[in-house]
Amino acid sequence: MRNEKTAIRTVYFSIIGNICLAIIKGLAGFFGNSYALIADAIESTTDVFASFLVLLGFKYAKRPADENHPYGHGKIEPLITFAVVAFLVISATVIAYTSIQNIQTPQETPKGWTLIVLGLIIIWKETSFQIVIRKSKQTNSSSLKADAWHHRSDAITSVMAFIGISIALLFGEGYENADDWAALFASAFILYNSYMIFRPALGEIMDEQLYGDLISEIRKRSIEVPGVLGTEKCMVRKSGMKFHVDLHAIVDGEIPVKVGHQISHELKDYLQEQIPNLAEVLIHIEPNHYD
Repeated sequence: MRNEKTAIRTVYFSIIGNICLAIIKGLAGFFGNSYALIADAIESTTDVFASFLVLLGFKYAKRPADENHPYGHGKIEPLITFAVVAFLVISATVIAYTSIQNIQTPQETPKGWTLIVLGLIIIWKETSFQIVIRKSKQTNSSSLKADAWHHRSDAITSVMAFIGISIALLFGEGYENADDWAALFASAFILYNSYMIFRPALGEIMDEQLYGDLISEIRKRSIEVPGVLGTEKCMVRKSGMKFHVDLHAIVDGEIPVKVGHQISHELKDYLQEQIPNLAEVLIHIEPNHYD
């Protein structure tokens, strides 16, 4: 439960931060004549709704296993990630469409002080990304990873806005739309990041074998158990923040069935003790030779 609590606290951090930034960006963009900042505010607003989805997903995933869900409710996580990606795609589309409209319309030059606002926002969003991505690795949460990349996408949008406004201020007349072009380029970055978030979540839903390091550790730990001579098949699938394992363990083919059964229990208990992220571990006993 510690991972679940860590993840939920991290999402609250994201929600509060994004609400504050959406307000700051919206006001700065409106009074500073910068559509790139307004686009940034749109991005942060969608981040708020996306983070609420992630929070609801965590609440649901915490439910214990039941008769209808013997492996728990963790598969809701990648589904929530898909919804978060949808928010990213929608916000990128809105930003791109509005940017194109504004490029075709004469604009006022953005105010110089908006660069200060953007500089502070970039620092904050990149810091937020580093905090949340670290927590996603700590908790093995795909939806928390998606939330982290929301922060990184927001930082990229802000960097593009900073560049666009700087060009508009530096070159003056004729470059008033530079920040609109910046917002347009930022939307392309957001779409790219959306795919980078979507692909691992799809692999999780499809039970792709993406956990080579974990499999190696399972094999290494298994032979530390008395009676286990080696391992054959090892398949891992992820559900929420936990991993389910199907493992074929090799034992002496001459031992009684009862002893082999006892070894399988000891192996399961040992793996769950040494690797806390493991949930269900199904052990199949293989004899080391056949008569």
